[in-house]
Amino acid sequence: MVEKIISFSLRNRFIVLLFAAAIFTWGIFSVQSSKIDAIPDLSENQVIVFTEWMGRSPQIIEDQITYPLVTNLQGLPKVKYVRANSMFGMSFIYLIFEDNVDVYWARARVLERLNTVGNSLPEGVSPTIGPDGTGVGHVLWYTLDAPGMDLGEQRAVQDWYIKFALQNVPGVSEIASFGGFQKQYQISIDPDKLSYYKLTIQDVMRAVKSNNNEAGGRKFEMSGIAYIIKTTGYLKSIEEIGNLPIKTQNSIPIKVSDIATVQMAGESRLGIFDYNGEGEVVGGIVVLRYGENANEVIKRVKAKMSEVSKGLPDGMKFTIVYDRGKLIEESISSIKTTLIEEMIVVSLIVMIFLLHWRSAISIIIQIPITIAASFIVLNAFDISSNIMSLTGIALAIGVIVDNGIIMAENSYKNLATRQAELNEQKKGGNSHVV
Repeated sequence: MVEKIISFSLRNRFIVLLFAAAIFTWGIFSVQSSKIDAIPDLSENQVIVFTEWMGRSPQIIEDQITYPLVTNLQGLPKVKYVRANSMFGMSFIYLIFEDNVDVYWARARVLERLNTVGNSLPEGVSPTIGPDGTGVGHVLWYTLDAPGMDLGEQRAVQDWYIKFALQNVPGVSEIASFGGFQKQYQISIDPDKLSYYKLTIQDVMRAVKSNNNEAGGRKFEMSGIAYIIKTTGYLKSIEEIGNLPIKTQNSIPIKVSDIATVQMAGESRLGIFDYNGEGEVVGGIVVLRYGENANEVIKRVKAKMSEVSKGLPDGMKFTIVYDRGKLIEESISSIKTTLIEEMIVVSLIVMIFLLHWRSAISIIIQIPITIAASFIVLNAFDISSNIMSLTGIALAIGVIVDNGIIMAENSYKNLATRQAELNEQKKGGNSHVV
């Protein structure tokens, strides 16, 4: 078989050169379209189920949230194992699927099963699945530089303006906010007053919940004009919450302000984010979507940040804390330089040892063609161009030229042997004539 291929190649050199040119052109296109990242994504194929039930201890979370979810999620098709973690007010469940499973197929199976476990959880608890990102998906961290601005205001800008804008960037799975204070209305109840008016916490919660909603009406016609009736009942200020009636005693309404203090404050925090020891900051983490090109997504996010900066409050600007784009550029540049240096060194050694420029060129041509063809295989298997994959190509350059050198030397040997035989035959023929 090998002899036939060699014989065909020798007899049809134009076809071989045309095929090599096509492979090289296809390889160049593959290099340009290859996904670029600094490190390979070796994370497991997983789906995260997150459940929040604030104010409960880890043991309660374990008994009433984590255990029911784990027992119901076990048995999903193509799941290798299930991990779980319970902490204060939160539950995390990690479903590890087989490597050949499509991540969105896995997420669909998890969502189907979650729809059937709602009755086994406490009232008001709703589990959700995490973003479709990987363990190495944190490609960019940024903070907001706003001297003199309150941390609560910065977090509000981050959550209600910046986050929504950056989430629209193609390839971004999530913008995770951190730092600052999340504003909320807090009702601090006086237990003595609550006991005096013979009320319970549930009475206060029921009053606030029932008065913070919209009530639908209907349409009626009068004098040839159609009117739509509706009510606006959403709470918008501290005063509105304080004036909510909880119960009526002796024709006198007992309001929230009679038994509690209403204030605007920040949500309880389990930690802070400090930057370089200069104080607390607010910012966000850009999470890369599964299977996306990290380098391209980072460029799109930076372009979007330039647009978003025009709408920020005066004095506020972005500060990039971690940018994998720089690491990607430096890594790829280092590997490219190494590849070029190796190609030059190998070419010089081949030319020095063979001492025949035509043979050396035929061997050296293999290097760029083989490297370009390797990117075709990388794209076919959806492998990104990273330190590991490009280093493997760099290490294989010496092996690439080995076959060409062996074939050239073997050809020289056979030609020399044949030439010697012809010379002997020629000498024998001349002596016979004499």
